[in-house]
Amino acid sequence: MFKNKVFRNQQLKFMLFNLIAFTVIFSIFGIIIFGQVQGTLFSKTDDELLRFKQMMEEQFPGEMKLEPDRGTEFPDEPRPDDRKGFEINPRIIMLSWNESGEIVNQNQIGTLFYNNYLEDYQLEVENMDVITNITFHDEYDFRYLLFEDQNESDEIAYHQLLINIDGETAIIDHFGELLVLCSSIFVILSISASYLLSKKMMKPIIQSWNKQTEFVENASHELRTPLTIIQNKLELLLVEPDEKIMNKFENIALSLSETRRLSKLTSDLLTLARADSAETELVKQPLVLDRFIKDVCAPYIEIAESQEKQMWLNLHAQAEVKGDEVRLHQLFVILLDNALKYTNEGDSIGVSTSISDHKALIEISDTGIGIKQENADKIFDRFYREDRARSRETGGVGLGLSIASWIIAKHGGTIKASQNKQKGTTFTITLPM
Repeated sequence: MFKNKVFRNQQLKFMLFNLIAFTVIFSIFGIIIFGQVQGTLFSKTDDELLRFKQMMEEQFPGEMKLEPDRGTEFPDEPRPDDRKGFEINPRIIMLSWNESGEIVNQNQIGTLFYNNYLEDYQLEVENMDVITNITFHDEYDFRYLLFEDQNESDEIAYHQLLINIDGETAIIDHFGELLVLCSSIFVILSISASYLLSKKMMKPIIQSWNKQTEFVENASHELRTPLTIIQNKLELLLVEPDEKIMNKFENIALSLSETRRLSKLTSDLLTLARADSAETELVKQPLVLDRFIKDVCAPYIEIAESQEKQMWLNLHAQAEVKGDEVRLHQLFVILLDNALKYTNEGDSIGVSTSISDHKALIEISDTGIGIKQENADKIFDRFYREDRARSRETGGVGLGLSIASWIIAKHGGTIKASQNKQKGTTFTITLPM
């Protein structure tokens, strides 16, 4: 119950983090897009105002007039040689102001427009030479540019160029609404995406948690047995302190045996813990494979003979592999120990090498009790033992093959177990050359 609550809380945190990240990204993206669209729409109108101002300052100083009968903002027709290819935007309206803040070109801009929108309009000189937005009657939007008149001989003090931007404003408003709608949809979708991502992120955490829990439980169980045996035997020795050692030889021998087993178990657990944390780095160097295997197998040949078992070598690789000598030695010790443990008198153990597809192929086979085919992949799991009763007799705890699998993986190779054609087990190893 506690574990599920922890997982739910962690998944909720992941979901909130993902949702916040998505929301921030969508918000920033929307702001950038909106700003770019707005700037692009107004860039042409602003350019028209600036060009009109430049034309007035350079080509028509003090002579700019609007035709009174048009009711629009067209200037008097300049001479053909004065136009220089410039075309005036018909949307531009020019207001001329005197020092008293009065419009002096009312007739040129049209009586209807003036009476409806400009009669109560007050001049504001704070935004001089700056393109500014203005709204008339809370309905019609304009951008204007206010600048000083360069002709000192007339009564005009300022010129104000206005251009209607109702179309641009409508587009921006519509685009803003569309952007808000799309952002809302994206936020809703991001909630679903955040949930799915958080659920996916929790999978390796849950798997790691379960593996860790299983590892601790199995390790505790395996440690508890030898510790209990040692404790019991030592307590028996304390009960009879005057007894001679030879009379308690079995108790002492069993305690030493369990101590060695406990030491090996602790060493294996430490190896796997370092493997999980990626602390163990391999020191790879060139190794002549056949010679290396021959040296490793030499003492096991003698052990096999003492147990009335046959051990043979068939080494034909004649190649070098790059590997960690200590770890590869540990690998073969694990496999050869298993072969000796699970074979009986008269059985045979063989080691053969060859080259296949530019890889070194190593086979360690025996004619022992073998494994079931359905358990061939499970034997590399930690603490897995096909026959727990027999493993207890042989001193196995189910960690050796897990370490062997890790060593092979660190070397970029593969290892698999299969049944012999007759009886027993064959471990097939491939190592890159």
